Amino acid sequence: MNSTPLVSIVVPAYNHAGYLKECIESILAQDYPQVELIVLDDGSTDATPGMLRAYGERFRWESQANMGQSATLNKGWSMATGEILAYLSADDVLKPQAVSEAVAVLNSRPEIVATYSDFDLIDEHSRSVRTIAARDFDARDLVLDLVCQPGPGAFFRREAFLRAGPWNPELRQNPDLDFWLRLSLVGNFLRIPKVLAGFRVHEGSATYQSTNISRADEPVLMTHRFVATAGLPDWIAAASHRVVATGYIASAQLHLRAGRPVMALQRIASAMRASIATLLSARAAHLLLSALTGRFFHRVRSTWARWST
Repeated sequence: MNSTPLVSIVVPAYNHAGYLKECIESILAQDYPQVELIVLDDGSTDATPGMLRAYGERFRWESQANMGQSATLNKGWSMATGEILAYLSADDVLKPQAVSEAVAVLNSRPEIVATYSDFDLIDEHSRSVRTIAARDFDARDLVLDLVCQPGPGAFFRREAFLRAGPWNPELRQNPDLDFWLRLSLVGNFLRIPKVLAGFRVHEGSATYQSTNISRADEPVLMTHRFVATAGLPDWIAAASHRVVATGYIASAQLHLRAGRPVMALQRIASAMRASIATLLSARAAHLLLSALTGRFFHRVRSTWARWST
């Protein structure tokens, strides 16, 4: 990789016109000279197409019939020409040094396949709610407990992406986690302990949305497929029951959040059959309790942020 590799950032945009301009401007304001921005309007019915037209040829963009996030990102990365790839949700932002910090790490650490950073939680008015210090990368946490360490502001090598494979268009709830699981089989990630991005939380955030039955069961599908991957390291193969159990617990969390307690109990029973120790772990308790408290505490934080400004 040369000292100033091209970095391609893909933004999938679907009905986020109120936030998209801030997202785009944060990428255009990067202090790194080699950035390729690709914005794909995924069938938006709001003002997104007109907003993109107003930018003219400042970056590459297209409008398309709705394909979903995974298929849109795969299309964007197939259009990209950079040695380093990234994506940013249309309601999130990057700090001006995000790209240059990631490139510095990837240039100096050839064994690292991806970087990610700390980030601010921001509300619908772009006010900081709190700062999130991401966990340092630990493959065991990622694989065995489904702790998704990368957040906004993650970058990865094209070569590693090609080896891991594209995002799975069948997954609509956590396709990013599925990708990070597969990418971790290629090489290690590295956390940059700096705030380099902003993750927006608002009532329309997917994080706080109730999911249908199919989406809520995606963690089960994802983990079963992952443990069936050929050539897994011995430590993963030996703990496949734990991975599967955590998938059932993550599914129970989503069913609880959507108000389906009976289905949540069924997934908990499946988790117990797979690994009772995993069901009784602190991680399981955290996942299930967060389903009950997450939205409430988000509203409390947002209200406090409004009152304190």
